[in-house]
Amino acid sequence: MNQIVFPYRLYLVTDEALCLGRDFFWVVEEAIKGGVDIVQLREKSLPLEDFIKKAEKLKFICDQYRVPLIINDSVEVAKKVDAQGLHIGQEDTGIIEARSLLGANKPLGLSLESMEDLYKPHSEEAWYYGVSPIYATPTKMDTKTEWGLEGLAQLRKATEKPLVAIGRIKIENSSSIISYGADCLAVVSGICSAPSPAHAAETFRKKIEAGLNHQLW
Repeated sequence: MNQIVFPYRLYLVTDEALCLGRDFFWVVEEAIKGGVDIVQLREKSLPLEDFIKKAEKLKFICDQYRVPLIINDSVEVAKKVDAQGLHIGQEDTGIIEARSLLGANKPLGLSLESMEDLYKPHSEEAWYYGVSPIYATPTKMDTKTEWGLEGLAQLRKATEKPLVAIGRIKIENSSSIISYGADCLAVVSGICSAPSPAHAAETFRKKIEAGLNHQLW
């Protein structure tokens, strides 16, 4: 996967608790069928061995649909399952350390919590930036502030890197977030908790297309 190319529009960040008791792998597969084109496995508390097993099973599903699997934070899991990439936050493994451990050919996504993060050393090494959060959300409590649409627009002017928006992304605000400069939407509860993950993904894709047709930058 070329680090420069980022053709993805709908990014599922997994959360098993938000699947509401339904089979985790069924939820992800349904979401992919509906239009999710990149998946991140995020597990902050799972023991390493269980994390690896879950990642292996999820990668098998993703590979069937030719959808990239990204691992959150854990270089060890990403290497073990040969995931297509790794995503790190500001408080996770440093980007240079992650690059040296992961290897030169695996892309790295990097979360930006403020404009200052854009200018930190080596941030330009990222494949894409996760703009986190657009709006504050209970699924991610360790962030400092929210970007909002105006902050997103300012970031769009400051970088040519792909921007993946995350944080209380809903059907109702999807088009506007894209129109203000996001290249891709990362969705958690809006898909994981939806009655039909496939239908939710389909609807998000339609809203994304609408936003692309009304870009403000």
